[in-house]
Amino acid sequence: MPGLLGKKIGMTSVFSADGKNVPCTVIEAGPCVVTQIKSVEKDGYAAVQLGFQEAKEKNTTAPLLGHFKKAGTTPKRHLAEFTGFEQELNLGDTITVELFADAPYVDVVGTSKGRGFQGVVKRHGFGGVGQTTHGQHNRARKPGSIGACSYPAKVFKGLRMAGQMGNERVTTHNLQVLKVIPEHNLLLIKGSVPGYNGSIVLIEK
Repeated sequence: MPGLLGKKIGMTSVFSADGKNVPCTVIEAGPCVVTQIKSVEKDGYAAVQLGFQEAKEKNTTAPLLGHFKKAGTTPKRHLAEFTGFEQELNLGDTITVELFADAPYVDVVGTSKGRGFQGVVKRHGFGGVGQTTHGQHNRARKPGSIGACSYPAKVFKGLRMAGQMGNERVTTHNLQVLKVIPEHNLLLIKGSVPGYNGSIVLIEK
């Protein structure tokens, strides 16, 4: 799907036409520069590689410097591939947030906030085990039994237990586009998107 790289600015709220206060996320979408065009004949698949945000030359490796020089653009900090662009694109072309001017809905891909090591109540929504009276000690938020000891005499893979929560790739589908502000490269999307303020997200049409 065609799309852009962007940066999550934060959340705010706007009033709709019928006077309702709608929560929304502000994303700085683009401008992105075409840094590579992949074809089926040469690469085995068709895609367009886009670069987002300026990077310093001293922080860019020599192979990447040559890659950006071939595209006729300055070094970029983030790269991503998209497919399905309707218009013909060339190296060095700039794609702005106006790509979503006629898009009613978008998908947003981001990395969720890391929550560290969490128990089963917060991580999986467990309700706790047993009653809280009659000698109950400190097991109200414990996971309970994790399997039988005689058969199968093991713990099944994928069993919901305590562990690392968050900090993983999350895709949020069918988010409504409320407003496109081309002069500031801003995109207002209804609801929330994964990630912290300032994180990089992929917006797909």
